[in-house]
Amino acid sequence: MHDIHFYIGLVLALFIGVTLGLIGSGGSILTVPILVYVVGIDPLIATAYSLFIVGSTSAVGSIKNTIDKNVNFKIVLLFGIPSLLAVFFTRSQLLPLLPDVFTLSNNVSISKSKLIMLIFAVVMFAASSKMIRKPRQKNIANPKVVTSATPLITQGLLIGMVSGLVGAGGGFLIIPVLVFFANLPMKQAIGTSLTIIAIQCLIGFTGDLGQHSIDWTIVLSFSSISILGLFIGNRLSKRIIDGNLRQIFGWFILVMSIYILFKELF
Repeated sequence: MHDIHFYIGLVLALFIGVTLGLIGSGGSILTVPILVYVVGIDPLIATAYSLFIVGSTSAVGSIKNTIDKNVNFKIVLLFGIPSLLAVFFTRSQLLPLLPDVFTLSNNVSISKSKLIMLIFAVVMFAASSKMIRKPRQKNIANPKVVTSATPLITQGLLIGMVSGLVGAGGGFLIIPVLVFFANLPMKQAIGTSLTIIAIQCLIGFTGDLGQHSIDWTIVLSFSSISILGLFIGNRLSKRIIDGNLRQIFGWFILVMSIYILFKELF
């Protein structure tokens, strides 16, 4: 029998799906704090649960966006495959090698769990600034979509490592890359991001199966509610123009990064 915090978490899970459907990101940014701060799950376990919850929700969103022709599959291949390989390597090989406690200096130490949450928040904070700023006029007119292999593969590897480390789908990093480097319109960036997130989260989760005992009641319950929220967010996104979606995304991850930093440091 679960306590009241579990059911509060389930209600909040609806917003996980809404953010994924609305801005193609934010699932993990919400999932990890909800699981850690509301449900009371250890951050390392929460990152594993987050990969499945966000991955399954994103998979449903990916199918919907594929039907709507909002997924660039060349970018999924060049960016997504290196990213998922990096996620799997980080979760299954690198993360278990990190010590449980890092000693800094003068008897100052920090736990692995706290360090992961702080890295999560700092990366989110950095990603938010570019999305909030309005694009210069010359960038507004339909630029050519960039699908060059080398930069997409390199960025996929780097973002995959960050995603694997913090247990995040990486959409808060993928969206800025797709919008500002690949020149995708925001709605195509959302559809492509959801596809990449689905692949790398579910592959990353398989790397965790041997590391943790999974409470499938929590995982499947949160996933089901999140998928319901996804359809709500998708409907909302159809009513909002690209520029406004981009700024909504930026402000959202800025607020969440400040919240996590405050929670961990004070």
